[in-house]
Order: sequence, then C-alpha cells, then structure tokens
Amino acid sequence: MNYALVTGGSRGIGRAVCVKLAAMGYTVLVNYQSNQEEAEKTLHLIREQGGDGELLPFDVSKQEEVEAAIQEWNDRNPGKYIRVLVNNAGIRKDALLMWMKNEEWNEVINTNLNSFLYVTRFLIKDMLLNRFGRIINVVSLSGLKGLPGQANYSAAKAGVIGATKAMAQEVAKKNVTVNAVAPGFIRTDMTKDLDEAQLKAMIPMNRFGTPEEVAEAVGFLASEKASYITGTVINVNGGLYT
Repeated sequence: MNYALVTGGSRGIGRAVCVKLAAMGYTVLVNYQSNQEEAEKTLHLIREQGGDGELLPFDVSKQEEVEAAIQEWNDRNPGKYIRVLVNNAGIRKDALLMWMKNEEWNEVINTNLNSFLYVTRFLIKDMLLNRFGRIINVVSLSGLKGLPGQANYSAAKAGVIGATKAMAQEVAKKNVTVNAVAPGFIRTDMTKDLDEAQLKAMIPMNRFGTPEEVAEAVGFLASEKASYITGTVINVNGGLYT
C-alpha cells in the first residue's frame, strides 16, 4: 500500500489533490488543523470513488504537533512510509506592509514557510532510505511576481520556491524529486473575497482556475512519469504570469 500526505487537505486545492492522489491508487492521509467536518467530507469523496484514506490532524506551524502526529502514524504502521508529500496548507493575512502587524507577518511565515521545514524534514529520511519520494509544494503566483498587500504571503511562498530548488539538488541521487506548483487565481475559499469579475480581465484565459486543474499538475509530479523532473515550478495560472 502506498501512502500520500496532503497538508491542508480539508478544502479547496488540498481537497482536490487528495481526491486526485486517491484516484491514482494512494491511501491519502488528509491533514487539517481544526475543521474536522470539512476534512470528513474530503475523506467521503475519496471513499466515494473507491479510494481510501484517514484523517491526520495537526497544526503545520507547530513542530511538536507535526512530529508527534507523524510519529504516532509511523508507530501504527511499521514497515510503511509516506511516499508522496504535498505541502499545501497555507493562510493569508493581507495588509499593506506599512500597517502590517508582527503577528500577521509571523503567522503567515510560520504556516506557509516554516511548515515546509517541519513536515518535510521529518519525512525525507524514509524517502531516502527507500530510494523513492515525491515532494510537491503548493506555492503561488504571489511568490513569483509579488502581489501588493501580500508582502508576508509573497515572502513565504518565494521562500518555499527557493527551498524547493535547493532541496531538489540534495536528494536527486536517491530518486526523490522536489517540485512546486504555483496556482494563479483559483476559485476557492481563499479567493472568495476577491473581485473575480475585475481580476479575470487580467488573465489571458479570462477566468479563474479550478482546484481540480491544480490537482492534475500535482498528480503528474507525483507520478512515475515525472521521474526526471525536479527543482521546477509549474505555473497553473491561465497565462497570467509565464
């Protein structure tokens, strides 16, 4: 049985990724922080299509919680390991930098950037020992071009992009790939406060994307077919920034 862990898997892009990986034959560990009801819905969607998974709650921004939860899973599943990791959990706390509070900066950095370290570092050893692993980081258009009002979010996502490229070179010889997917404007809870009618005029495809379109790119990078692709960022943005 092959296992995949998706952080922030209860809604939006994370949910679509969980469903996609389950369709590829993975048993999916659906991580979430507090919204168990939505996480249960994700698990229901996975099982509805004949897949399987389990819920794995922890706060990605807290090292102790991350390591305790994954260690407990390891203890329950001796001889098994998580082959695919999708670092997807993220939050936004938008404000102009001149008015941004320390906690708005720190919470976004902790959840979107430091979590990459806590989760990936704990799982990478097993991937290297087993000589197979797929790490896919969900970043953002904001981390590539920067978006006003998102200095914290842009800094965090740009940091993950840099870490993706660096780590890819560290583990490539062991058949472990590390890539990123950078969504543009995708119709999710995180973008529901944005003016879609106004913003889509900037997008060559003239529409927001769907979580499923992002999940297809993640699924490809998680597959055997992407075995010679590492250290790269795939843009899923309708041509907005390419």
